[in-house]
Amino acid sequence: MKYSILFKIAAVLWIVWGLVHTLAGVMTTQFILNGDITAAVAGIADKMPVETLKANYPKASGAIIGQHGFNLLWIGLTTFICAFFVWKGNKNAIFLAAITGGLADVGYFLFMDLGGYVNFMPGTVMTLVSASAIILSFFAHFRGNPSNG
Repeated sequence: MKYSILFKIAAVLWIVWGLVHTLAGVMTTQFILNGDITAAVAGIADKMPVETLKANYPKASGAIIGQHGFNLLWIGLTTFICAFFVWKGNKNAIFLAAITGGLADVGYFLFMDLGGYVNFMPGTVMTLVSASAIILSFFAHFRGNPSNG
């Protein structure tokens, strides 16, 4: 079996995942910088009616959501950059993308998906995208080079 195709598919998945999360980070951060905490929260918890999210949020809440937006931004950029190295089967990039994007999505899955606060598209789909990228790249890495196992 030619494993390089699995690296390429995983890389494309990481590119998509990285771009989506970079955009989400920019949007979340912009809402916070403009003082619209409700819009930032509504953008994240997109299954919830906006009316239920309107509140007089303390400034500390905005700072926490702003930090979340910044984290989405750097996590998205990191996985996006890693994708170009995953394409070539680079071991370090495979593991950096898996740790960065994978752990970000574990928290998302536990608190947002299982909590019922998000729609299937795009959030849950992005969790499936990152899981697929991890599985494909790990499979290709460990099966494609027997000395790694």
